[in-house]
Amino acid sequence: MLKNPGKGGLLLNAQLEYITARNNVNIAGSGSQPLIFAHGFGCDQHMWRFVAPTFEKDYRVVLFDFVGSGKSDKTAYDPERYADLYGYAQDVLEICEAHEWSNAILVGHSVGAMIGLLAAIRKPEYFDRLILVGPSPCYINDLPDYIGGFELEELHQLFEIMDQNFMGWANYLAPIIMGNAERPELSRELEESFCSTDPDIARRFAKATFLSDYRAELSQVRVPALILQSDEDVIAPLEVGAFVHRQIPGSELQLMDARGHCPHVSHPEETIRLISSYLSHVSSGMELPR
Repeated sequence: MLKNPGKGGLLLNAQLEYITARNNVNIAGSGSQPLIFAHGFGCDQHMWRFVAPTFEKDYRVVLFDFVGSGKSDKTAYDPERYADLYGYAQDVLEICEAHEWSNAILVGHSVGAMIGLLAAIRKPEYFDRLILVGPSPCYINDLPDYIGGFELEELHQLFEIMDQNFMGWANYLAPIIMGNAERPELSRELEESFCSTDPDIARRFAKATFLSDYRAELSQVRVPALILQSDEDVIAPLEVGAFVHRQIPGSELQLMDARGHCPHVSHPEETIRLISSYLSHVSSGMELPR
């Protein structure tokens, strides 16, 4: 909590309470360094339940929901503010500012990774490291130089399905995103997460996510970054992970054995191991083995 005395302190505490409620911020752990987990599209902080608790011994683990997701304050949703990912990135910065953090490690999944990346570009002094799980700066193919995974027409067809049959869209897309067809319970959980989101907010967030193009911003990242790239990821193919690695100065790329776009759910043990290995190498001043 902020400890500023007097009227200014009361205002800052009120701001902290507002931001905590707006983004359903939950903090646990006995460490001092913040380890912030940012979820992906159609999900909420619950998706980190297999990974985040592991780090509570050594870090101050921070979980939150993007506005419109999970148990965030839906009344705080502003279509103009959240028309692109910068509005969500501003929320991340406001969480850091309200808690007076200056050395946070952000672990972001999918669009959460890109939101964290945009936040770190704006205010690099808030962040010590970025761990990007399945990031994609652009989902649209721009051949011959860039493979994003989708043709623009395919995305428009998905948006049409969302408009016409939201439940059908969730049922169709969840297995594609999750992969691991031999474990249908994972896809069902993701589908349920999609369906728990307000359809109007989900449509706007989907367009802000899948029609985005932040490729030019990658070279502006000045915070050390690890990219975790799953195998057989339809949403963020191997080519995307390699592109992000090439464009972010000094970044590390770690190819995973995990399949699908949600390794923190489908393969939490490997996800934990790779994050832990990276953080331990960082704390010891060693570079990751290549």
